[in-house]
Amino acid sequence: MAQKTLKIGLPKGSLQDNTFKLFKKAGYQISVPSRSYFPSIDDKELSPMLVHAKEMARHVEQGVLDCGLTGEDWMVENACKLKVVGPLEYAKSGFSKVRWVLAVPEDSKIKKVSDLNGKRISTELVGLTKKFLKKHGVKAQVNFSWGATEAKPPLLADAIVDLTETGTSLRANRLRVIDTVFESKTLLVAHKEAFQDPWKKQKIENLKMLLQGAIDARSRVGLKLNAPDDRLQKILDLLPALQTPTISALADEMWHSVEVVMEETVVRDLIPKLSRAGATGIIEYPLNKVIF
Repeated sequence: MAQKTLKIGLPKGSLQDNTFKLFKKAGYQISVPSRSYFPSIDDKELSPMLVHAKEMARHVEQGVLDCGLTGEDWMVENACKLKVVGPLEYAKSGFSKVRWVLAVPEDSKIKKVSDLNGKRISTELVGLTKKFLKKHGVKAQVNFSWGATEAKPPLLADAIVDLTETGTSLRANRLRVIDTVFESKTLLVAHKEAFQDPWKKQKIENLKMLLQGAIDARSRVGLKLNAPDDRLQKILDLLPALQTPTISALADEMWHSVEVVMEETVVRDLIPKLSRAGATGIIEYPLNKVIF
């Protein structure tokens, strides 16, 4: 019997590095030969291809790919009808949503959206920008930008609509944000017919579970410690657990082992408190996946 495979699109470009890191945390090893668009992966049931996020949704909608990772912005911009398996909140430089913002030069007289009547706007997100302007009753010239959008004002455009995660690039180009056009997140999407295939559906859902587990683990750590019985409750009261802590008996009947998962940000303040409360053998360890 022929090997079943799932054709999956992985985003090439700004999302590529973080996508590969996410897959590694989820348990997949991916490598890309030089100048190739077909990565190798240690799962014979996956057939990956690198595709720009801007066109990913279209290729999945047409069935060229069974599923893929793309931005919600490009799915909406291209008006593609897909099965949204679920959001995966990670971006180019971190784990957050991104925004398409309307920005103007710092010294521009444009202060609000209505000031854009009759002005020139440069962007890659033409369709959604036009819808945004129509919603606000503004008539402006929207021009497609082939890149370096931040450099267009004031000579080539009065304003831009550009993608930002931290705002650093906009500030570096002395641009001021006046509104948000669209807030986007990364999505795992599937071809509707492919998702109706039982094997492919389960494979896609398994993948989503593992990737989401890797995302949910990004800000959490595991903590393990030993607690004497006469201090156990005091120690447990200090622990902000996701679930009830795991408590195990030790060979010494007067001691128990306690294990818990928690937000990494609280650990540095918590460990000294646990130690003073009587905990010993405290171990902090990283997590690859947390499945709720």
